[in-house]
Amino acid sequence: MDLGIAGRTALVCGASKGLGYGCAEALVREGVNVVVVARGAEALADAAKKLEAAAGAGGPWVKTLAADITTADARAAVFALRKDYDIVVTNAGGPPPGDFRDWDREAWLKAVDANMLTPIELIKATVDGMAARGFGRIVNITSSSVKAPIDILGLSNGARSGLTGFVAGVARSGIAAQGVTINNLLPGSFETDRLKGTMAGAAKKSGQDFDTVWESRKKNIPARRFGTPSEFGSICAFLCSVQAGYLNGQNILADGGAYPGTY
Repeated sequence: MDLGIAGRTALVCGASKGLGYGCAEALVREGVNVVVVARGAEALADAAKKLEAAAGAGGPWVKTLAADITTADARAAVFALRKDYDIVVTNAGGPPPGDFRDWDREAWLKAVDANMLTPIELIKATVDGMAARGFGRIVNITSSSVKAPIDILGLSNGARSGLTGFVAGVARSGIAAQGVTINNLLPGSFETDRLKGTMAGAAKKSGQDFDTVWESRKKNIPARRFGTPSEFGSICAFLCSVQAGYLNGQNILADGGAYPGTY
């Protein structure tokens, strides 16, 4: 399927690896120019090489910015690099797990700043330009915990739920009639470095070996496997397509069927 977005320009955050990279790669394969942002310069440079290879000769361009998108300086640098974007994929590393009794005000502010306020700032900076041009796609990478909260991820549950509430309103405002959609993409368990780190921590806490915990987690997923960043990226690319123009203000759950609810 031709997604109709070749020649468009996208900003993809947290794109050096994992789900962010999967989204950038899928967009590049559709002919979309990308500006990819991540904190780690070395990992980002490696990602750029792979994206350029995926683009092929004469394909879309790839630009990088090694910066922390949760800071005002990084966001200013993003828009100094390019003012207008047709597609924005927001993504920031989730806050650490733990017991809410141990989190002070600073921990909460940091989580809200990264996982709620930063996406809002990026939406604010781009949405009117998209509306004026008659096309725009914003995809926020959030978490399956928005649908099914995880007790040890209270910081993420709270901050990402705040973003979800904000998007529910703004996506249905006047911009919807001007060709702009805003959707949230909620990952369950995907085979990423973050999942491996989480599983390593769980193994250490339980006294089990890593492989035992890894396989046990798979058994709780109806698909009996973890998702891949490539699969996730393909969903993101579709949400950015012309075909998805009537899909707006939604929370798209990609979790292999793990969510037990009907709705």
